[in-house]
Amino acid sequence: MQYVVRHLTRFVYTAPVSESVMELRMQPLDREDQRCLQFNIETSQRAKVFAYRDHRNNAVHYFDVPGHHGKLDVTVKSIVEVTPMPDVPRRIADDAWTELEAVTAAGTYLDWQLPGYFTTPTEALHQFARTISLDREQDPLSTLRELNTTLYQQFAYEPRTTNVDSMIDEALRARAGVCQDFAHIMAALVRGLGIPCRYVSGYIAPQESRFDRAGDNATHAWIEAWLPQLGWVGFDPTNNTVAGHRHIAVAVGRDYDEVPPTRGVYKGGAGSQLSVAVSVTPDTNAAPPRELSPRVSWITPPRAVQSTADDDALAQHQQQQQ
Repeated sequence: MQYVVRHLTRFVYTAPVSESVMELRMQPLDREDQRCLQFNIETSQRAKVFAYRDHRNNAVHYFDVPGHHGKLDVTVKSIVEVTPMPDVPRRIADDAWTELEAVTAAGTYLDWQLPGYFTTPTEALHQFARTISLDREQDPLSTLRELNTTLYQQFAYEPRTTNVDSMIDEALRARAGVCQDFAHIMAALVRGLGIPCRYVSGYIAPQESRFDRAGDNATHAWIEAWLPQLGWVGFDPTNNTVAGHRHIAVAVGRDYDEVPPTRGVYKGGAGSQLSVAVSVTPDTNAAPPRELSPRVSWITPPRAVQSTADDDALAQHQQQQQ
């Protein structure tokens, strides 16, 4: 199956700013289950876009807009071919824990066993693990399937309950959040079981036969765990599903902090409004693509500056993965 992904990010400033520097992680990964056939970036302000691969092999694009401007649109279009993989079994052998311990003890996946900025265990996380009786009584795959369902049942999907830089305790207290929170909590719990785990930033394609709590018309996030006999297996606790042919992976990291779709700064005392629109559709010529209508995701109030010659550099609010 081929999908067309269109992703519009719009920054509107309350007054002209003197410069914007932006970094993007929006190009879908090339790996066994998917290929990025086409990728294009357009900016409303003239800019030369550069690219490199980060230490996790994610594609990173960056650019600088040096002139004064009051608005910046970044429009990305991707065409991705997703190959359905064999169905994940219901369980694997109970002795997989022993094999898992041998692999992790060798340090093969050490980086994916360590906590990230947003996935550092807390007392609230430990208490939640005790509440749901999280342990190793079953085989690793069955344990993860059950945890995936438990998080789906225990947490309400409620946008604006948390924000882009919320730590896991906020969602744990509210028992609500968005996909970013679901993935952070699951990643921290999975690593606590001794299973290598990575955070996946991407998209999910909608389908008529299944209702998703999150992912339609927004970026998405889930986790992948490394399991003996299977390798990396994706789990989407927001939608209570094993990640499959509808999940389009863009970047992997220990948590959101390593793979935000956008990260940047601008110079000036102006406030900013961040709006985002995403569309994921089958790659057919049956109908023209609909116009993207960005929704406001974040508003930053203006900050005072001493003079126009000494502008502050303000962090642009990144887009929360919904």
